[in-house]
Amino acid sequence: MLKYILKRIGLMLVTLWVIATVTFTMINLVGGDPIATKAKQLPEATQKAIRAKYKLDQPAYVRYFDYLGKLVRFDLGESIYYPGVQVNDMIAKELPASARLGLQAVVFGLIVGLSLGIIAAFKRNTWVDYLVIFIAIIGVSIPGFVVAILIQYVLGGKNGIPSVGWSTKNLFWAPFKYTILPTLALSLGGIASNARFMKTSVLEVVNQDYILTAKAKGVTKASLIIKHILRNAMIPVITIVGPRIASIITGSIIVESIFAIPGLGRELVRAIGNADYTVIMSLTVFFAALYIVSLIVVDIVYALVDPRIKVAGNKK
Repeated sequence: MLKYILKRIGLMLVTLWVIATVTFTMINLVGGDPIATKAKQLPEATQKAIRAKYKLDQPAYVRYFDYLGKLVRFDLGESIYYPGVQVNDMIAKELPASARLGLQAVVFGLIVGLSLGIIAAFKRNTWVDYLVIFIAIIGVSIPGFVVAILIQYVLGGKNGIPSVGWSTKNLFWAPFKYTILPTLALSLGGIASNARFMKTSVLEVVNQDYILTAKAKGVTKASLIIKHILRNAMIPVITIVGPRIASIITGSIIVESIFAIPGLGRELVRAIGNADYTVIMSLTVFFAALYIVSLIVVDIVYALVDPRIKVAGNKK
């Protein structure tokens, strides 16, 4: 197991290096002067000093190695558009809102999606099954930002649910009402995919030999469903939980902007508009790291939960 973990960590570092390199290259290919718009009213000498501070007067390869050196030290650099603001501090400040929104969307999507998938599997070829399939198709087909706008228009401002904004109180329940609409918008895709995934998984388990054996032994229907069918059908679900959390945190960029939530997604959109190259590169690498780490954690947990993977690994 230790060898496996070390191997995955090594692959993660190589992947992050590739992502950082591609991001840096693309930003430099875009061209433009991130200082020009902000500092065009300043004297020429001041503009040169600012460019020197961010090494914009240096060749690309010098800035590349400086960039990698900072990444190795977990230093994501300083914002160009907002001098003195460190990207590390920005992440520490804005990540809690994005993480909370993402976790709520994942939990809600799992509860509703898995429930619908289980019901559809046991009610196969009935109107219930067709309704779940219809919901799944709608959830997969409609983009998240379209869902966000529709939900905001239909439910925003009603029954005390705010359309936009965020609570400044550092309490758990204070911002809850502000997360209701964006959570619904973000979770629709998860509900659709979870329902389809769970239905397929349950149907595969139902047709296994050990289910027929359990029936022949006289196992009660409730025990058969809970201990044998659902327990085994839930194991593959582990593979989608980690990536789903990371993808929602990183994929809530537009939704955060629509609902004016002070998260990392809104910061990335703002950085793109301001040509704040340091923030763009750093947040891109940070989002990639979140996603890759989630994949590693899922693989490790999956190996711990499912004994068959351990046996296969030992045989190899």
